[in-house]
Amino acid sequence: MTGGGKIEDFSPHPVKEQMPGVEYCVTSSPCWSEAIILGFQHYLVMLGMTVLIPSFLVPLMGGGDFEKARVIQTLLFVAGVNTLLQSWFGTRLPAVIGGSFTYILPTLMIIKSTRYQGIVDPRQRFLLTMRGVQGALIVASFFQIVIGFFGFWRIVVRFLSPLSAVPLVTLAGLGLYIFGFPLLARCMELGLPALVLLVLVSQYGPRTLLSKRIIFDRFAVIMVVAIVWLLAFILTVSGAYKNASPLTQFSCRTDGSGLLGASPWISVPLPFQWGTPTFQAGEAFAMMAASFASLIESTGTFIAVSRYGSATPIPPSVLSRGVGWQGIGILISGMLGTLSGSAASVENAGLLALTRVGSRRVVQISAFFMLFFSVLGKFGALFASIPIPIIAAFYCVLFAYVASAGIGFLQFCNLNSFRTKFILGFSIFMGLSVPQYFNQTFFLTGHGPVNTNTTAFNVIVNVIFSSHATVAAIVAYFLDCTLYRKDSAVRRDCGLVWWDKFRYYKRDTRSEEFYSLPYNLNKYFPSF
Repeated sequence: MTGGGKIEDFSPHPVKEQMPGVEYCVTSSPCWSEAIILGFQHYLVMLGMTVLIPSFLVPLMGGGDFEKARVIQTLLFVAGVNTLLQSWFGTRLPAVIGGSFTYILPTLMIIKSTRYQGIVDPRQRFLLTMRGVQGALIVASFFQIVIGFFGFWRIVVRFLSPLSAVPLVTLAGLGLYIFGFPLLARCMELGLPALVLLVLVSQYGPRTLLSKRIIFDRFAVIMVVAIVWLLAFILTVSGAYKNASPLTQFSCRTDGSGLLGASPWISVPLPFQWGTPTFQAGEAFAMMAASFASLIESTGTFIAVSRYGSATPIPPSVLSRGVGWQGIGILISGMLGTLSGSAASVENAGLLALTRVGSRRVVQISAFFMLFFSVLGKFGALFASIPIPIIAAFYCVLFAYVASAGIGFLQFCNLNSFRTKFILGFSIFMGLSVPQYFNQTFFLTGHGPVNTNTTAFNVIVNVIFSSHATVAAIVAYFLDCTLYRKDSAVRRDCGLVWWDKFRYYKRDTRSEEFYSLPYNLNKYFPSF
C-alpha cells in the first residue's frame, strides 16, 4: 500500500519469448535512407576485426603494407559475400559473418612451421605460408559443412535449454574482453572519449532530448566516429605523436596503418590469387579444432542475434542450416585467402541492441558496403585507417550487450533451484578460469599447457580450451543433460518447457515468418 492508497504490483515480470522494445524486427525495415545509414554503421563496426587479424599475422609471414592491404581487402570482400549467403539461405537472421580470432592459434602454428621459417625471401615466404593456411581452411570448412547440412548440429542443439544457453551466449560476449578496454588503453586520449561519448549519446541523449530520440538511439556510432576521428586527425597533423613509440603511433595516428598508400584503387579478389593451396594433415586437424570452437561461439552469437531481432528462439534445424552455410563461408575464405575462417560477428550482434533495429535488410545493405569498399581499395582503406582504440571503445558496449542477452535467458529458468545455481555458476566460472590458465601459460612460456612432441595435437587442445564460450558451453551442456534431466520438475527449472515448441520447425507458425527460405526453397531444403 502506497501513501496515496494505491496497491503496488509486486508480481514478477512476465516471460517474453520475443524481445520487447525492438523497433524493427527481422522481417521489417526502416525507410531506405535510415536503412542505408544503419547498414554503414554495421560496416564501420566490423572493420575492427577485419583490420586487426591481418595487421597481426601478415608481418609474421613476411608480408608488407601491400600484402596487408590485399588481405584486408579480401577479408572484407569475403565477409560481404558470406553475410549475404547467411541472410538469404542460412539462419536468415541479421547476422554479419566476418573474420574470427579463434583461428589465430592454428594460423600461428602454420606460420612458425619449419618448412616456412627457412625461406629467406619475405615475399616468397608470405606466399607459401598463405597457401598453407588456405589449404588448412579448405579442409576445415568441410567439418562445418558436414556437421550443418547433414543435421548433426541439429541433434546437438535439440538438447540445448535456456539454462545451458546462458553461459554460451554470455561468454560469447564476455570472452572477448581483451578486445575492449585493454585495446582501448593503447591510446587513452582517443579511446576513453569515444567510450564516454558513446554512452552519453546512446543512453542519455534520447532521454534528454526526446524529440531527437531516433538520431541518438540509432546513429550514435557514426556520430562518435566522426567526432573522435576528427580529434585523432588533429592530433596527428599537429605532430602530437611525432616522437611517440611505434606502438603508440600505430594505435593513435590516422596514417599509422600504411593502408591508404598500399591499397589499389580498384581490385577484385579472385580465387587462389596467392597460388595453389597446399595441404598438410596436422595443420588441417588443428584448423578443424578452431572451426569447432568457432562453431560453438557462432551458435551463441546467432542466439543473441535472434533475441535482438525480436525473433523467436531458433529451431535446431535452422541453426544446423546456418552452420552449414557458415562452412561454405570458411570454404570461400580458404579459396580467396583471408588468413581467418568465418564466424558470426559478436560486435554486430551488439549493435542490433544498441540501435534497436534487428532488420535483415539493414545487414544486407551493410554487406553491399563491404563488397563496394573492398573493390574500391582506396576508399575502403580510408575507413580502415580509423584508429583501433576508437573501435575498441565500441566493443566495450557492444560485447556487453551480447553478454546481457545471455543473462536474459534466466527469465525462463528457476533461479531458486540449487541445480540451476550450480550449473550456472560452475560453467561460467570454468569458462572464465580455464581459458585464462591456457592463455596465461601461452604468454609466459610461448606454448600452451599441453606441450607434447606433436604440435598439431597441442594446438587442437589449446584452441578448444582457450575459448571462453566453448569451455562454458561444454560444461553447462554436459551438466544440464546428465543431472536429473528426465525429471519433469527439472525440465521446468531449466526452461525447456518454454523452448519445446521451437524444437521442431513447423510447431510454431512464427518460425516460418522469421526463418523460411526465400523463393520457395524450403521444398528443396526441407527442415530436419
